[in-house]
Amino acid sequence: MEFKQLVEAAEKWCSGNPFDLIFAEEEDERRLDFYAEPGISFYVLCPDNMTGGTDNFHVWSESEDCLPFLQLAQDYISSCGKKTLLEVLEKVFTSFRPLLGLPDIDDVSFEQYHADVEEEPETDHQQMGVSQQ
Repeated sequence: MEFKQLVEAAEKWCSGNPFDLIFAEEEDERRLDFYAEPGISFYVLCPDNMTGGTDNFHVWSESEDCLPFLQLAQDYISSCGKKTLLEVLEKVFTSFRPLLGLPDIDDVSFEQYHADVEEEPETDHQQMGVSQQ
């Protein structure tokens, strides 16, 4: 994908969350830098199939506080199959939700799921082969 298209996709993605695209550089690395308060920053190195560069996206942060949160996105990128920039950015956003003060995605869907489930009264189950005398 052309770098200009990647920048446009990144800008569109930023419009729906707290991150801003603060830097885009095509010459050396095809790098997109992102930042959100309170001091959360990361960058994405984009694949460059045209000139024989990397074939996968790569995410990293120069902030020691942010690095552990990127593990989920890094694992996702290295898993099978090609990923799009938006897929990678969504995985990064999910990873940073706790730092952004947002509820974990899994917690939200878990609560919504259990809100609709009616509890049935528990029944006493006898163990097979054990006398209850």
